[in-house]
Amino acid sequence: MIYLDNSATTRPCASAVAAITKALTTDWANPSALYGFGIDAARDLRAARHQVAAAMGAEPDRVFFTSGGTEADNWAIFGTAKRLGKRGKHIVTTAIEHHAVLNCMKELEAQGFEVTYLQPDSMGRISLDALKAALRKDTILVSVMMVNNEVGSVMPIAQMAKLTHRVCPDAVFHTDAVQGFLKVPFSAKTLGADLITVSSHKIHGPKGAGALYISPRLRSFPALLLGGGQEGGYRSGTEATPAIFGFAAACGEVSAAFPEDSWREKALLDGLIDALCKLEGVRINGAHEAPHILSLSIPGVPTQNSINLLQDAGICVSAGSACAKGHRSHTLEAMNLPPEVIDSTFRVSLSRDTTQADADALFAGIRGILAWKNR
Repeated sequence: MIYLDNSATTRPCASAVAAITKALTTDWANPSALYGFGIDAARDLRAARHQVAAAMGAEPDRVFFTSGGTEADNWAIFGTAKRLGKRGKHIVTTAIEHHAVLNCMKELEAQGFEVTYLQPDSMGRISLDALKAALRKDTILVSVMMVNNEVGSVMPIAQMAKLTHRVCPDAVFHTDAVQGFLKVPFSAKTLGADLITVSSHKIHGPKGAGALYISPRLRSFPALLLGGGQEGGYRSGTEATPAIFGFAAACGEVSAAFPEDSWREKALLDGLIDALCKLEGVRINGAHEAPHILSLSIPGVPTQNSINLLQDAGICVSAGSACAKGHRSHTLEAMNLPPEVIDSTFRVSLSRDTTQADADALFAGIRGILAWKNR
C-alpha cells in the first residue's frame, strides 16, 4: 500500500508506539496520585509537556493537553466568546476553515454573534488587506488557519496577528495550526497568536491527543472542563497519559528531523507537480505552498472514480478533508472553481515516510486514470 492521505492522519512513529506501550504496560499510574507510582507519572507528564512545548516554541506552562484539534478549536472559540462576549459580538474568520472552526461559528451566530467570513483568492490565500477591512471596534476574535488542509495555502499568521492586535488591541487571535505544526516553521513565543491549536495524529503521534497554546496575555482564559483541577484548572479530568506520552515522543522524533524532512517533502511535491503539469487533462488547484499538500483535478472523471482507480493500484488518496466526507468542498467553492473541477478533485498529502518511489507510483496511477478516461 502506498499511503498518500497524511493530512487525514499519519502512521504513528516508532518512538510514539514505544511510549504508548510503556504507558499502558508500565507507567500507567494516575498522575494526580500522591504515592511514588503516581508521582513518577506526574513527572513523566511534565516531561511530555516540555517536549510538546519545545516543538511548538512555547512556554511549557502555557501548553494544555486536549483530546485533539477539534476540541482545542472549540475551546479557543467558545472560550473567547465567553471571555469577551460582553465587550463585543463581532468575529472574523475565513470561509475555508476546518469545520471544527466553521461549525463553532455557526453556533455563535445562533447565539447572536456576527461573523465575517473572509473569502480566499483563486489560489486559496487570504490577504492582509481583507483582514484589515473586516476588523471593527467590536471585533473580539480573529480565527485564521495556518495552512489550508485541502490546497496547502499558507496564511501570513504573524502579520495577521500583529495587524489584529494593532487595530483591535483587546481582540484575541487564534490560529488552527493542525496542518502547519512541524510542517511550516513557527514559534509560539514569537508568532503573535494568542491561541494555537495543534494535533498529535497529524505528526505521527496517536489519535486522541492535541494541545491548545494559551499565551501569557490570556491568564484569565475560561476553563474548558470543571472538576479535579488538572491541566492548571483549565481542563479537568484524568490525563490520557498513553496518548499524551505518544504525542510527546512524536514531537521529539519529528522535530529533530523537521528541517530536513520538510525540505525533502517539498522537493518530492514540486517534482510531482512539474511532472503532472506536463500531462494534458490534469489541473493543479491552489497554492500548494505547504510541503505536504496537493489538490488536483482530472475534469471529466468524478472524484470517487479517481480514488477507486488509484486504490486498485494500491494508492490511498482523499476526496478532501476526511472530516467533511459526503459534501462538496467548501474550500474549492470559496475559491470559485468551476463545478466540473470541484467534482473531480482529490487530495494528495505526503509525510516524512513518503518516498520518490511513492511519487512515481502516483504519477503512473494518474496516467492510468487519463487512459481510463480516454479509452
